[in-house]
Amino acid sequence: MRRNAWILALLGLLALSIPEPIRLHVIANSDTAIDQQTKLKVRDAVLGVMQDKLSGAHTRSEARQALLDSGDALQAASEATLATADADYGARLSLGWTDFPDKTYGETVYPAGRYEALRIVLGDGKGQNWWCVMYPPLCLGDLQGMAQGNVHFRSGVVEFIEYLEGRVQTDDPETTEPPPTPTQ
Repeated sequence: MRRNAWILALLGLLALSIPEPIRLHVIANSDTAIDQQTKLKVRDAVLGVMQDKLSGAHTRSEARQALLDSGDALQAASEATLATADADYGARLSLGWTDFPDKTYGETVYPAGRYEALRIVLGDGKGQNWWCVMYPPLCLGDLQGMAQGNVHFRSGVVEFIEYLEGRVQTDDPETTEPPPTPTQ
């Protein structure tokens, strides 16, 4: 019982230390193949502008300020991408709070909720959307690797619970060993 109380207390502290995310949310003009491709090109352009700026952000406040300071560059990158794609519509950018539904990618579940997001609405904004977490910078890495499933996430919480339960993972994912016995 006492062990479970410690686990819950540590999980509570861990939850308090996880930064509130800022998402990127790109909404396509329509569901046509060309509008969906254009949406992804705008996404890539925006992430290219923000790559260095957000990877250096140490706090949510710094990340938010970097987005606000980059507003003109983000708008220009979006519009230039649309012009290159011969799109006959523009892009509306805003930073604000947006409701997101539950979403599952592989084994990772992103819970529904209201999150701050940089929203980019292309044209009529009636197409499918794409989103990721910009802060902490989870979507600023190799987008191709992410699309191919080459990114692997680990959970510090799960690893900690496994450690407490005596199931410590080694470098070999097929092998587990018990934690060292404390000496008295």
